[in-house]
Amino acid sequence: MSDNPYADLPANRFWRQAVADRSLFDIDLAWDPKFTIGRKMRISTFGSCFAQHFGRALKARDMGWFDAEPINPVISDETCQAYGYRVFSARTANIYTTSLLNQWTRWALGHETPPGEIWEKDGRLIDPFRPRIEPDGFASPEELLALRDVTLRAFRDCIEKSDIFVFTLGLTESWFNADGYEYPMCPGTVAGSFDPDRHRFVNQGFNQVRQALAQAIQAMRAVNPDLRFLLTVSPVPLTATNAGQHVVTATMESKSILRAVAGEIARNRAFADYFPSYEIINSPAFRGVFFEPNMRSVNPRGVAFVMETFFTALERKFGLVTETRAPRRPSQDDLHCEEAMLEAFG
Repeated sequence: MSDNPYADLPANRFWRQAVADRSLFDIDLAWDPKFTIGRKMRISTFGSCFAQHFGRALKARDMGWFDAEPINPVISDETCQAYGYRVFSARTANIYTTSLLNQWTRWALGHETPPGEIWEKDGRLIDPFRPRIEPDGFASPEELLALRDVTLRAFRDCIEKSDIFVFTLGLTESWFNADGYEYPMCPGTVAGSFDPDRHRFVNQGFNQVRQALAQAIQAMRAVNPDLRFLLTVSPVPLTATNAGQHVVTATMESKSILRAVAGEIARNRAFADYFPSYEIINSPAFRGVFFEPNMRSVNPRGVAFVMETFFTALERKFGLVTETRAPRRPSQDDLHCEEAMLEAFG
């Protein structure tokens, strides 16, 4: 019988053995996946900018990344990127908050109808809920709404037909209309115009973030009881903050809330798991080597290390052989991120 509960713990439970005495590239976070993610499974990916790396890695390894809103395969990846194709499993653009995920889920499942708000810019029309999805805007309200309906059907297909739903939590800071619906970006930044009487800033706390994520998961599993969730937290710091504090402090508070929510949801649901991409990039154990000089963009080496950790853990537990060809080296410049446009206002 041990003298205390710590006496028989493995080495990776102690900082010195697991971190201080190791090369940073020899640190193994020992992710223990709850369920297999196999080659023949249908996997949907959504969330903040960093979620795009998961989709790319799955495609590069010929796994079952679900492209629910496909386009002609002869069209180049660069053109597709500009128009939001092959970025996420449907053309939702970035879904930064759990409340936005819940909003897309309610719309796609017919629980609510999207509002009729449409923005105008340079004689073209902009979808407030996907402000950069068409670089030149839409020609008519009918075109805008018809193409959004295509995306809503595709998002519903992801819910109904997927085996795994990967979601990367990105932000707690959010902007709402006075009527209760949420925008992915503050009106007046990417497009539209800001109205202080109609648009309100909400920096969501733990309970609000958790409730929205739990509601979205519950609604999805109501139509697909076998759907499983893999949650991650984006390691990318905020581009800008409206929370009245230094951007570093705001980032740490936001990411801490998101990490706590993801962990709590995963701990209490057998069908949900958490993968520590956030920790791999941001932990002091890795000494910041996975960031570009701007200390915000994750460099290709960091992305590769995260994804290698992910697939190695799956192979170690389930014996999967996933990599059949070398993935293209990712670049932060390739990512489709509306939030990065806030840099212009600095």
